[in-house]
Parts: sequence; structure tokens; C-alpha cells
Amino acid sequence: MADPTYTPPAVWTNDTENGGRFAGINRPTAGARDEKELPVGEHDFQLYSLATPNGVKATIMFEELLEAGYSEAEYDAWTINISDGSQFGSGFVDLNPNSKIPALLDRSGDKPIRIFESGAILMHLAEKFGTFLPTDHTRAEALSWLFWQVGSAPFIGGGFGHFYAYAPEKYEYPINRYSMETKRLFDVADQRLAQSRYLGGDDYTIADMATFPWLAVFVLGLAYNDAKRFLSIDEYEHVGRWVHEIAARPAVRRGRLVNKALGDSPEEIMLERHSAADFEGKKF
Repeated sequence: MADPTYTPPAVWTNDTENGGRFAGINRPTAGARDEKELPVGEHDFQLYSLATPNGVKATIMFEELLEAGYSEAEYDAWTINISDGSQFGSGFVDLNPNSKIPALLDRSGDKPIRIFESGAILMHLAEKFGTFLPTDHTRAEALSWLFWQVGSAPFIGGGFGHFYAYAPEKYEYPINRYSMETKRLFDVADQRLAQSRYLGGDDYTIADMATFPWLAVFVLGLAYNDAKRFLSIDEYEHVGRWVHEIAARPAVRRGRLVNKALGDSPEEIMLERHSAADFEGKKF
């Protein structure tokens, strides 16, 4: 239960001890904390990310583009270690003033373009290559589900994930609050996927690429300790069908490996990606 002795002060002040495992990097201010240039490769697209649910949205999209034959979508992927505060280096902040992964530099045109926020990156690439986003009457449906996911992620990660798995103390109210919302979101997706193969309809789109990483980690038991059991995720059979279908796609398997910093063996880790050859000998 919540601490009954806590009364918020009239004016909040920063408590550097707050934040649990992230206390060392959490601050109420934005901007660069040190001067650090970003590495740059040879391709038009330079991605700076980490294999979190938000990060792999972008790498899945790039790998799907390459799988579909768009050779111009070759990219360099560089790991940004958000645990040690690499997202606050000046080079990264220049790309994303919000200091969150992923961030993309598109050098394919006359002038380099920065794109930050995972949903914006997916839309940018879909429109640039003319694929994975419908142009007919189903476009609005796909975009609606894309933005549904973007708006939902904070309740799942920063809400349920934080209070259930990462917070230094366990309190009943926030765990119940965000468990309820996470299950509601799963039910929204489950009911939709009972009606159609993919979120946007019959075709696989960026809406699926955006939503898959967040729901898959629960279905596959990869997130927040025993959250799969705690939330009874197996109840959502249509989400399970959709997750396993998408997880089997070759491009998705590759995309989930890119910028992966943790694993039981070197074959399960890929800090950088510069060509298809980097996948040789890897487990994905």
C-alpha cells in the first residue's frame, strides 16, 4: 500500500535518490551533459538506438525494407547505452533534444534530416519508400493503430514496468492501476486481432511494427520478471497468434537483434550493424 505519511510539499524539488535503478541518470532538466560526437558510417541512414521495444521498431522497419528489396535502405546502426547516460551526449542531443532512443539521421537528400520518436521514424521511412503504409481507404486505420501504440507505451513501460519491476519499493496502488491499464490495452488489441489478421487490416504495416515489440515481450515472457504470468497474458489468444506470426518473419528476427547489448553469448549480441554480413554466426 502507499505510504500514508507522505504529503507532497508546496513546491517539488529534485530528489536525486529517487528513481530506483535509474536514479543516476534521471533529472528534471533537458540538454547535453557532456560533449560527445556520434560515430558515423558510410550509409545514407545513420540510426542510433538500443534493442528496447521502442528501439527495435526502427531496426525492424529497416530490415523489412531490405527484405522487400529496397537496397537504398541500407543503414548503419549504433548502440546508445541508455543505462550509462550516453543519450545525454551532445551529438545525440543534437539529433533528439528529448534524449530518447531511437534517433535517425537521413542523409539521402540534399540536406541531412533528423528524425526522432519511433513513430515519426516509421512514418518517415514508409513515406520515403512508399511501402508498409497504405495509400487507400485503409491508411487512416493503420495510422490510428500506430498512434494508439505510441500513446499506450508509457502506461506499459513507464507505468506497469516501472512500478512492478524497477521501483525500489512495491506499492499496491500504482501496480494495480497500471496492471489494469496494461490488460485493457491487451484486450483492445485482442478484440481487434479477432477481426483482422493485422492491426490495420489485411496488410502488414508500420502499425504492426510499432506495436509488436511492446506486446511480444509479454507474450514471449521477456519483460518485467514474471509479468506474463502476473497479467495472465495467455488469455489474449489473438494477440498471441499475431505475435508468433510476426516473430517468425526473417526481417523481424534480424531487427530484434540489432543494437542488442545483452545476451548469454556473443552470438546473441550485436552492438553495431553495418551490413547483412554482420548477422553471420549470430543467433536470431
